[in-house]
Amino acid sequence: MTAPDDTTEDAVLGGRLVLRQPRRGHRFGHDAILLAAAVDARPGDVAVELGAGVGAAGLALAWRVPNLKIALVEIDAALAALAAENADRNGLAARVSVATLDVAGGAADFTHAGLPPESAQHVLMNPPFNDPARQNVSPDPARRRAHAAAADTLTQWVLRASFLLARSGTLTLIWRAAGLADVLAAFNDFGSLAIVPVHPKPDVPAIRLLVRAVKGGGAPLTLLPPLILNDAEGRPSPAAEAILREGGTIPFPS
Repeated sequence: MTAPDDTTEDAVLGGRLVLRQPRRGHRFGHDAILLAAAVDARPGDVAVELGAGVGAAGLALAWRVPNLKIALVEIDAALAALAAENADRNGLAARVSVATLDVAGGAADFTHAGLPPESAQHVLMNPPFNDPARQNVSPDPARRRAHAAAADTLTQWVLRASFLLARSGTLTLIWRAAGLADVLAAFNDFGSLAIVPVHPKPDVPAIRLLVRAVKGGGAPLTLLPPLILNDAEGRPSPAAEAILREGGTIPFPS
């Protein structure tokens, strides 16, 4: 368990959520809130976040969607404990469960944890996406686990999402923009892909992709208008402010 003096308390969504996270190692950022904003969940749905960390994305989604039930899945027991604490401190514990599981683990482990096959309408995830063979990785073990991935990591996570999702359920992913080919190769059980490129500034290449896909979907791939986070001078764009501070959503096709 992470000691209190090894953590910080950080506000998201304009102070609507306050989350405790480790002072060092992997810390959540804008990616988590963008991911939550891209999930088209409705009251009464069941969602699962894979690789939840301290719960930033899943709790932001639970805050936005009343009566949504969400399971946060995290391999690191200390982070999972913080996720459970964050759910409680933000008044969301009644609708949020936390499971300490390896995404690449066995189906029986997920079923035993109350996550059987086809039990969710939504899966959201921000998998590790840095290739340790090509990019420098952090010496911090927790940060390295959160950011560095083996070549088959995305495929494993997509397979787990397919296991958890009912037919016509949605998988929402945030991924590095340079890895578009990896996304297209991994989504074997999914169709109706829609992609929003995320750019840090106008006229700067995208750094992230927000991807939504439907289990068993048959619509063609759709490339949607980009999300620009900042203007040319580095000031947050109105669209980014609406999402990151006000809890707005990122529109995808129905």
